[in-house]
Amino acid sequence: MSSHAIELKRATAAYDGSPVLSDVSLSIPAGHFAGIIGPSGAGKTTLLRVMLGLAPHVEGLVTVDGQRVRPDRPPQGVGYVPQVGTIDWTFPVSVENVVMMGIVRSASRLPWASRQERRRVAETLERLGLEGLGGRHIRDLSGGQQQRAFLARALIGNPRVLILDEPTASVDIKTRDDILHLLAELNRAGATIVMTTHELNSLAAHLPWVVCVNAGIVAQGPPSAVFNDVTMSKTFNAEMRVLVDDQTGALLVAEAGSHRPFSLTLDAPLPDVA
Repeated sequence: MSSHAIELKRATAAYDGSPVLSDVSLSIPAGHFAGIIGPSGAGKTTLLRVMLGLAPHVEGLVTVDGQRVRPDRPPQGVGYVPQVGTIDWTFPVSVENVVMMGIVRSASRLPWASRQERRRVAETLERLGLEGLGGRHIRDLSGGQQQRAFLARALIGNPRVLILDEPTASVDIKTRDDILHLLAELNRAGATIVMTTHELNSLAAHLPWVVCVNAGIVAQGPPSAVFNDVTMSKTFNAEMRVLVDDQTGALLVAEAGSHRPFSLTLDAPLPDVA
């Protein structure tokens, strides 16, 4: 079995005949915590959809957790957390129902949840700070609570690979840090984590592995290797500068014209992952 949790070889993805990603080759070792960065429209979400078998037209080889992935053939044992902004909030579903969707159930089982399954849901909600909210409509939660509810849906199946699309978007700093440190805990326990993010300084620079995307793979590697003027400029189609914080030694990305890094700092750094 491959030592890589995710492998793409010369993969191309298109919508309505128009390529969004071209000739993508990517390898993410098992147990890694990887962040995918790039400008809007660069293909970050499409790259995740390719990994999940959700992109409609894909050429090339895609393997996730040792399974060949094709359109409409998603890999098993993989959790997915979509962008909260893509959810249809008019659908009448409770928080408990959302999390229950993450339990793989046999077709021969009764159509309603068992007592054991309900207990698993309650324990997962409690773990994510959502205890007592299972009966609420999902739209009645705050943005951070909604994000954690969909994270609970992904986690209840004990995935070996967890794929997240902008999991810290539109949440406050404390919720962001809580989510990130939970992900780091899952990663230490052996799960491979892959997430997109637009937060270069507050998040991507702290991750052990970074993938730069702009219609293809611009670069991949540890932040120390990919956070440089040339790579960031090529990734974001603009002249960028990578600065070093004099006090902390942290890498900070700034537009070349301003030299003002747009930076937030995690309360505690994510752990280094080999």
